[in-house]
Amino acid sequence: MTTNSTVLIREKRIPAGRYSLTDLMRSEWTKLLSVRSTMWTLGLTVFVGLGVSAIASYETRTHWLSQPQSHVGFDPTSLSLAGVYVAQLIIGVLGVMVMSGEYGTGTIRATFSASPRRPLVLVAKGIVFGVVTLVVAMVTSFLSFFLGQGLLSSPAVHATLSTPGALREIVGTGLFLGLIGLFALGLATVIRHTAGAISTFVGILLVLPNVLRPLPNSIYEDVSKFLPSRIGANILSIGPGQQGNGFSPWVGLLIMAIYTAVLLIISAVVMVRRDA
Repeated sequence: MTTNSTVLIREKRIPAGRYSLTDLMRSEWTKLLSVRSTMWTLGLTVFVGLGVSAIASYETRTHWLSQPQSHVGFDPTSLSLAGVYVAQLIIGVLGVMVMSGEYGTGTIRATFSASPRRPLVLVAKGIVFGVVTLVVAMVTSFLSFFLGQGLLSSPAVHATLSTPGALREIVGTGLFLGLIGLFALGLATVIRHTAGAISTFVGILLVLPNVLRPLPNSIYEDVSKFLPSRIGANILSIGPGQQGNGFSPWVGLLIMAIYTAVLLIISAVVMVRRDA
């Protein structure tokens, strides 16, 4: 009787292999924070965002009186967010490593063995990474703004949160960086190799606009407004569509969200069909 009871208790303690989304999110949270490079990369994102913004704002304030030609169309909010925009590369690299690292080390097989529902694993990873990235991006965006405006003292023009367009630029930049991170995560899921995924990400973000530049100007303008780099530039503008004939900031964010959602759906399909 005692032996049978012990066997039953042990059988109940064996995981069923069908974890809920909450369980998987806890697992992804543990994996994300247990990797030392994650914390270093997030810290570097904040450091670069604040550092570049501080340097740009300080230099502008120092040469304000000697360069009056730069005052036309000057946007103090955009200037103070310059470092956050540069930090998109760091967030993209982190998004790649979060997924490609598991494929590279083979731990993804253990994850799929414990949770055979692969799309649910991707959803959990996307939620955890997306929330962490969004929080870091928003905090960096607001801190960069306050630091930059503090350095842009009189006689330089500076902004406050009540300045028209300022809050939209700050929040829009944070949302854009969050989408960039998820976009990179989707690329890594499809490509699975760290070097290949990072190269593709950098190519789409920085190289592709230059590749398309030799096109006739009318064609280039029509095509380039759909690129992530142009969308990000329009978010960091005073008004809608300041960068050529690009989309307004909120429309651009919607397009970027569609890109990310489609890529993640493709990632889920590929994840199911391919061997780990």
